[in-house]
Amino acid sequence: MTRPIILAAPKGRILEDGAKLFARAGYDLSPVLGDSRKLVHECGPLRVLVLRNSDIATYVAHGAADIGFAGSDVLDEEGRDLLEPLDLGIGRCRMIVAERADARIDDRAQIHLRVATKYPRITRAYLQKKGITAEVIELSGAIELAPLTGLCDRIVDITQTGETLRQNGLVEIDTIASISTRLVVNPARLKLDGERLGRLIEALERAVAEAPV
Repeated sequence: MTRPIILAAPKGRILEDGAKLFARAGYDLSPVLGDSRKLVHECGPLRVLVLRNSDIATYVAHGAADIGFAGSDVLDEEGRDLLEPLDLGIGRCRMIVAERADARIDDRAQIHLRVATKYPRITRAYLQKKGITAEVIELSGAIELAPLTGLCDRIVDITQTGETLRQNGLVEIDTIASISTRLVVNPARLKLDGERLGRLIEALERAVAEAPV
């Protein structure tokens, strides 16, 4: 009996939007959308693992999943050797740099600059590109609180509208990247099961192309 294709999918809103896209592609992921606490769901030709967004790349890279979808922010932060054949066009937002509106920083000033973020790898690459020397402080949540308490001078985080930043007295000073949800594939699995994975990718490509703007 042929084993199902193993799909790693993230919890939350991206899973809901992803399920709609997969449905248009002919793959029913509705079993994963209930209130069940199950983390493994049989969905016809797919076995879906419901994971944290930040774990998707790890599962696919190590072959525990054949294919997955996750935000390009976490994929870039992980830096795994994965194929990204398709931008699914969902979960769009921006990765930005922000600071307190009432305590603006002059990059030319000789200060010990501290930047808090959930994305230390991306942040260090950005700072190096800009020629800015700074201490990077890694946090796992509530990034907007860090400059308000004096923990840091700036933050690197993602935002859709910027409203949370404004409500916390922060102002954007730069955009690092546009973020969206990407399909990722394990290169070894694509070689071994290229026909089935290829059909899935092609069906998703058509679904993305037909998606309303």
